[in-house]
Amino acid sequence: MHTLPKCPKCNSEHTYKDSMLFVCPECAYEWANDVEEKIADIAFKDANGNTLQDGDAVTVIKDLKVKGSSLVVKVGTKVKNIRLVEGDHDIDCKIEGIGPMKLKSQFVKKI
Repeated sequence: MHTLPKCPKCNSEHTYKDSMLFVCPECAYEWANDVEEKIADIAFKDANGNTLQDGDAVTVIKDLKVKGSSLVVKVGTKVKNIRLVEGDHDIDCKIEGIGPMKLKSQFVKKI
């Protein structure tokens, strides 16, 4: 049986997992699990080999079709405040005029 960790703030044993966070119902403290630590160890690189970090601004280097619609993200589109995630599409972002999207780091360059 896999046991959940105790709350690091109040040492309560009554924690639960909510998506990627552990939550303490007694003191309402939330903390990340080891998945975020693994993501921090992975080096995310753009098309030019520059290391990307959460909060960076990037530019799209290729026209990208938006799956399930007729929209296209054009070359040169600037994307601010990216968030790095684990997976094939490793960038979570919001693109003005399109909305929330996931991008591959190989199709962007750091500004």
